Amino acid sequence: MDKHSETHLIKDYRRLIEIARDLASTLDLDPLLHRIINAAKDITGADAASILLYDSISRQLHFQVATNMDEPTMRGIIVPLEDSIAGWIVKHREPAFSNDVLQDKRYFRIVSQETGYETRSLLGVPLITKDKVVGVLEVINKKVGEFSENDETLLTVLGAQAAVAIENTRLFQQSDLISEFVHELRTPLAAISTATYLLLRPEISPEQSQQIATNVHNEALRLNMMTSSFLDLARLESGRVQFKTSLFDIGKLLEECAGLLQSKADEMHIQVKVKPTKKLQVEADREKMKQVLLNLLSNAIKYNLPEGAVTLGAQSGEKENTITVADTGVGIPPEALPFLFQKFYRVRDTEGKVSGTGLGLSICKQIIQGHGGTITVHSQVHKGTTFTIHLPKK
Repeated sequence: MDKHSETHLIKDYRRLIEIARDLASTLDLDPLLHRIINAAKDITGADAASILLYDSISRQLHFQVATNMDEPTMRGIIVPLEDSIAGWIVKHREPAFSNDVLQDKRYFRIVSQETGYETRSLLGVPLITKDKVVGVLEVINKKVGEFSENDETLLTVLGAQAAVAIENTRLFQQSDLISEFVHELRTPLAAISTATYLLLRPEISPEQSQQIATNVHNEALRLNMMTSSFLDLARLESGRVQFKTSLFDIGKLLEECAGLLQSKADEMHIQVKVKPTKKLQVEADREKMKQVLLNLLSNAIKYNLPEGAVTLGAQSGEKENTITVADTGVGIPPEALPFLFQKFYRVRDTEGKVSGTGLGLSICKQIIQGHGGTITVHSQVHKGTTFTIHLPKK
């Protein structure tokens, strides 16, 4: 190795040490993944980089982040283990590179077809920690020359650091979430424990027994909802959820959601209205958006006043589409608004009056952020609340 190459290599390894410190400084998954792909692109002189996470249950890889495309588009693409370079890397647990992917039988052409981004050359390494493959780190299209063994070595070192950082972040998030979840479980479990104790008392009348049994049933339903919501949120926060985007009429989805909750609204004499939309097409994961809208609509009905109203609407702007769920309900105190999307948070004035898990809005926020959007809220006490979903146009 000549002196120039040796100096350049030392510089690259110093950069890796800096990156290792940087990766160790964050425990938030999305910023961490973006730091990894930007570092990968820099140290290999590539045009773009991406991370595919591996689901061992479905035996599939899916794009999580990429430097060259918007995140929602990438997260909807699934890469099979068979007939893909990334799949080969997972199965063999070894790096692989191809300086002419069109001549490589392993190359999965559908990614380029769906994204419109032409791939000429590709280098990928497995992300392995504790003998488990968590994904693949790829760099695409070498800017000058071809990918080399030195690039492979650098990316392998970065991949080893990245795998540990990803796993540590996941474990931290899971332990933090589990701690909160266990804390929240204590309330319904205490209620069930007290109720079953009372049921065993000889002085309890049949009418009282019936009421206690009803309370136990309601708490059991709440526990079931809480565990389902907890699993949804855990998958979203760990990056294990894939978004399957398609183009659909948002007006029809609003009508569908309104129809599903009409009987619930009728019980409280709440009027549900859907503003007409001019066949507004939205590109998103329809099922995930349906989940968000049903949650917001359900809340709007629950926290409304008798003879109140809920209005659903959507508008197309220059840079974004917006979807609104507005109610004429009790409203939210100003001091509660900053905490509204936090896990297990419930507004003090309504706590105990209306059943819920305290996870619904956190899940909504995660889903909308997964689409590259935001969700905002405006509320006035005794006048009502409006949630607005902002989805950037592609």
